[in-house]
Amino acid sequence: MAEGLAAQPSPPPERYNFAAAVLASNEPRAAKVAYVDDARELSYDALADRARRFASVLASEGLRPEERILVVLQDTIDLPTVFLGALYAGVVPVLVNTLLPAADIAYMLENSRARLVVASAAVVAKVKEAQASLGTTVPVIVSSTPDVGRPPSPPLEPSLEDLLARATPRVDAERTHADDAAFWLYSSGSTGRPKGTVHTHANIHWTVELYAKRTLGLREDDVVFSAAKLFFAYGLGNALTFPLSVGATTILMAERPTPVAVFERLSLRRATVFCGVPTLFLAMLASKELPARDALALRVCTSAGETLPQRVGEAFTAHFGCEILDGLGSTEMLHIYLSNRPGEVVYGTTGTPVPGYAIELRDDEGQRVADGQLGDLYVRGPSAALLYWRDRERTRATFLGPWLRTGDRYMQLSSGHYRYAGRSDDMLKVSGQYVAPVEVELALQEHEAVLEAAVVGRLDASGLIRVFAFVVVRAGHLGDDALATALQAFVKGRLAPHKYPREVVFLDELPKTATGKIQRFKLR
Repeated sequence: MAEGLAAQPSPPPERYNFAAAVLASNEPRAAKVAYVDDARELSYDALADRARRFASVLASEGLRPEERILVVLQDTIDLPTVFLGALYAGVVPVLVNTLLPAADIAYMLENSRARLVVASAAVVAKVKEAQASLGTTVPVIVSSTPDVGRPPSPPLEPSLEDLLARATPRVDAERTHADDAAFWLYSSGSTGRPKGTVHTHANIHWTVELYAKRTLGLREDDVVFSAAKLFFAYGLGNALTFPLSVGATTILMAERPTPVAVFERLSLRRATVFCGVPTLFLAMLASKELPARDALALRVCTSAGETLPQRVGEAFTAHFGCEILDGLGSTEMLHIYLSNRPGEVVYGTTGTPVPGYAIELRDDEGQRVADGQLGDLYVRGPSAALLYWRDRERTRATFLGPWLRTGDRYMQLSSGHYRYAGRSDDMLKVSGQYVAPVEVELALQEHEAVLEAAVVGRLDASGLIRVFAFVVVRAGHLGDDALATALQAFVKGRLAPHKYPREVVFLDELPKTATGKIQRFKLR
């Protein structure tokens, strides 16, 4: 049920600065393109120069090691510039979702005690609104590149490009410890206020060595494109720490990852590695713009965020000839620790533990469950966050010694692969028996008329929990009473009788987060 930790590579040295290490390792690739965004290309040499200049900018702004800056940037070359420059200086960047409302930005600004904000011009108004609500003023540096369609910097705000041009590159990196705080990511806040998750320089090292190199098999000749944005843990690894660690080239896109926008980048830039989420893979397959196999150069894809339906993975591989490595990760563990492997994909499962991580399935009392039984998933590995900032109660409930309680429920199959069974807090008890909503969703998605499905528990007139399904139908099908009845019978034929949806509601689309996760609380 657990995989040992003996496969770990050597740890980083005690004095370790990830930015300094990755910039130094790429010095032989000075002229190679590191990043391509919507407007510019950036070589490895230019990236190092910009990062070191930003480290000097931070010093000129009075920032000291361990102090925080709030980074509210879209995916352009400015984000890796700022992220690496801050780490180089020992300053802690706090990455923030650019789609959040001003109220959430205000909370993160106050909670993190950030002393500086670096923001894209498109979100500066929200940052100002957030500051106004707090009654505080924190200096703002604006990233503005007019040739990608963003407005020019507000006249009273300093421009990042101007500050970089005037700065002298910092020569030596801050001598940080491997276990020093390197950066923060805020969790989704599904159980309350977003949690400031504190990660170290060493944590990046471990995700690179254990997942990017040893599981995904990322190479120097790869061209990587991630639909997940850099301000998410999944996207940060996919498009920043992983490619830079092997000397690959990365495509960045500021706009929303629609199927058409994704196809354009994959084909134009001949991407070899694509990192998506299940809802996007589904939308890509359903798109009228779906390109032919030989129009793309993909060799492998990854998926995370939600379980990848078996039929979606199989259909994608059949069309494009490359596998999707479905995996499980979290903000707290920084990236994927349970994953399918190239050449060993079993669609419908989340694979096996990434070498270097251990997995246990436990019952409500914290004891291991018997083989083949559902249990709460606990993970142990070297990339776990230090804590939730200023949140002792939730830190103690999640970080249990070397183990982390994920809140996910899984079953281990006889093959050793793990099958997802929903979130622990999403489990429904119907007629005295547990129902995993994801199990019903996967059954519904096997029907030819169903494009997407989401299942929640709702109280009926008698006050009992019943299974309700929300369905988006495929083009050419009609969401009516006849189809609802057919879907109920379809599920009954595949699952235990108590699991079928008592009501089927048809929607034009399911409510989703910025990362494509279904917002089940809205459906409830």
